[in-house]
Amino acid sequence: MLARARWFPLLLLITITIFACNAVSGVPDTPVPPTPTITPTSTPLPPIPVQPGEEHPSEPVFINGDIPYTSPFFLNTISEPFVLLEDQAGFVNRDEDFQFPIEGQAVGPVTVLEDGTVTYSLALPSVPQGTQLDLDNNHVDDKGVQVFAIAYWSNTWGGPFLEDRDGTGWSTAYASTIVDPDNDNELSGGLIIVWAPDDDQGFPVGFGDDGLLFSDDDPTEEIPAGYSFVDLDQTPFKIFKVPRLSFNLNEGDIAVNDYSELSYTEAFNSLYEKASQEYPFTQEKGIQWEQLHERVYSDVENAEDIDDYYRALRAFVNEIPDAHVGLSFNADVFFEERGGGIGIVLTELSDHRVIVSGLLPDTPAADADIELGAEILSIDDTPISDKISDVIPDFGPYSTEHHKRLEQVVFLTRFPPDEKVTISYQNPGETNIREETLTTEVEYGSLFESIPTFMVDEVALPIEGEILDDSGLGYIRINTFSDDYSLMAKTWDHYIESFIENDVPGLIIDVRTNSGGSGSIALDFAGYFFEEEIHLYQSKYYNDKSGKFETTKLPAIIKPGTTYFDRPVAVIVSPYCISACEGFTYAMKQNPDAIIIGHFPTAGAFGEVGRGQYELPEDISAQFPTGRPETMGGELLIEGTGVIPDITVPVTLESALGEDTLLREAEENLLDRIE
Repeated sequence: MLARARWFPLLLLITITIFACNAVSGVPDTPVPPTPTITPTSTPLPPIPVQPGEEHPSEPVFINGDIPYTSPFFLNTISEPFVLLEDQAGFVNRDEDFQFPIEGQAVGPVTVLEDGTVTYSLALPSVPQGTQLDLDNNHVDDKGVQVFAIAYWSNTWGGPFLEDRDGTGWSTAYASTIVDPDNDNELSGGLIIVWAPDDDQGFPVGFGDDGLLFSDDDPTEEIPAGYSFVDLDQTPFKIFKVPRLSFNLNEGDIAVNDYSELSYTEAFNSLYEKASQEYPFTQEKGIQWEQLHERVYSDVENAEDIDDYYRALRAFVNEIPDAHVGLSFNADVFFEERGGGIGIVLTELSDHRVIVSGLLPDTPAADADIELGAEILSIDDTPISDKISDVIPDFGPYSTEHHKRLEQVVFLTRFPPDEKVTISYQNPGETNIREETLTTEVEYGSLFESIPTFMVDEVALPIEGEILDDSGLGYIRINTFSDDYSLMAKTWDHYIESFIENDVPGLIIDVRTNSGGSGSIALDFAGYFFEEEIHLYQSKYYNDKSGKFETTKLPAIIKPGTTYFDRPVAVIVSPYCISACEGFTYAMKQNPDAIIIGHFPTAGAFGEVGRGQYELPEDISAQFPTGRPETMGGELLIEGTGVIPDITVPVTLESALGEDTLLREAEENLLDRIE
């Protein structure tokens, strides 16, 4: 599922701004074509045993319902959505690589209503083209039955049908079935649909002594011909027919942990108990959960209002050095503590000087004759380096010190409104040191200009590309991995194919402001630069039954794309390349023709967060990682370090003042390698 990284700060931009089907009529008659020759399918077409109507009024023909969701990431996947009559042969055979046969993909529409409700409907085909499965356990070869679930899908790659890049195996979320994530996603309940070619087929009516469905000890009974619904939540299973069934799909274990109706202390304790158990980096980050709980609990217990409660929760999450940990935004607290500024943007150079890299007109700093490029020496009589180290940025916590340091510089000039601030500085070309005492005013422009992700054009396409005039190199910027997936896939295809057709000698991929999204899309993109499949990493999750972190069966895999780009590549990164963006960068690092370039490593936040969403009282949301990525050799991957550039470019005065030295380095590197 989606693993979007730092979605909390994006709420700031919104909050602060508020705060300060084809028609069929009219088609002309056409000649009736000759009867086509029928080509046999992989599933032979048996005679239709029953038809709905007066003779068989209960025969199932239609199913509909809602798709409830609580995950904040769900609507990101609304791109060419549909529900699928999902062939369960993958589950029956425990084959997570099972590809849904195209001829068997019966689909139905998904609709998002104005109130945010998501509905679906599906007309059952008279003769489904799924996989015939002999499940009666009588040790005699029978025709068998076809087994289906209703599952939500969002088509991304290729044509209107699912291919292996869209997904394989069986659905674990937004489906009519329920799975047990602590038992290899075994089916544990819900509803399945069975189609039998005649009245002589058997089907399980229980899980058997081993508790597993479709195993040798399942008790079975005869199942009627045609479609039947099977309720797995009853003992024995209820097998029934109704012509039209309304059934809501199940969200699965990615549903939000909802503690919003609890008291402050009850919600905090519930969050603590679950998050501390499932958090995957406790040892590496040296987190002492019990002591942390003790330090914060009294503030939670004594909180009188939402602002007190928020501050207590903020103190709790800020103790966990992980950029995937966070809280939703509180505009009132932010305004009170950080709503004031003086109109300057600062950058710390590699030689540790701090210079003014941005200056807003008509602000206290501009009125005081502070110039662009001025070096800031101290604030309130504290040397600038010490002052930076004392700052606690509001957009934390952070997985790496280099990421934290960048935003300590950002928040160095954030104060309460109407506060006196004394700044010592030296303008460029001058030898004398100046000192000014300024009064902060309510301004957010300098904050927005300090955070690169805030400066991305809100209406920009998720992927943008061009051929650079001077060098003839291809350039493509991936702004996000969290947008309309189908649009992203088609755009990526278009650019890569166009670069090849135009014979560009090399390609620059810019992911500096990509804050993550779908890890699977990220690896699909990387696949265009590989000819062979690579097992990249594996993930571990806490298992409630074993009390341990256990590895999922399928690793993350780079699969070759439909097009292969076989020329040199440079990937430009920054600490604002987070989560899925880091997965893409790490994948590209496995390509010997690719080189990573940046001033700093990526953010170092790579824990999966789809299962770690929380709703707390007062509409406060929280997020904690639950998935632990490791190399195939069992070493922790990316978290806490980031993807380290092959070429580290120093932050200089020219880069701070607007010269894109990273792009220049990428161009020069590629041209040198091409020659």
